[in-house]
Amino acid sequence: MAALPLLLLSFGALFFSANAQDAYDKLPENYKKGVDLALEKLNAHTGIHSHFLFFRSLAQSNIESGFGVSYIFHHFYLKPTTCPKGTTDTNPQRCLFRNDRPLMDCAVCYKAVGDHIESNPKPYIHCIQKPRLTKEMRTTRTDHCRKMSYSSGAPTLLAVVKNR
Repeated sequence: MAALPLLLLSFGALFFSANAQDAYDKLPENYKKGVDLALEKLNAHTGIHSHFLFFRSLAQSNIESGFGVSYIFHHFYLKPTTCPKGTTDTNPQRCLFRNDRPLMDCAVCYKAVGDHIESNPKPYIHCIQKPRLTKEMRTTRTDHCRKMSYSSGAPTLLAVVKNR
């Protein structure tokens, strides 16, 4: 009798892990690249011991400035899994989400040309455990990304002058 609740709990964890991977797969390519960038930075941090997977998006913004250039902002959660850091396997059956660790709250913004991230201006990546995120940090994130998208100085077709 006690095995039934445990079995249901296991299926529930598997269902939520699979749904999160589906959520990542449904992201547009430019947003996936930002998530991958955040995961790369997170995995490089020595204090992180768990493998993280994309959990869900909270906010997205894509400002098109012409000539294939866009400024992307993405606010999302990453969730720790049962796999150790450095795991390359994203199979939700092997790396189940942990509910005993806080979510990682991430915000990234960057300039994309076509389907790749530009190195100038430098992409902004900020991830912190959700309970530690302060209102001040949220404001700093927003301000930094807003400045990045409005200071592009990109030329427009109206600025082009033909020499005669």
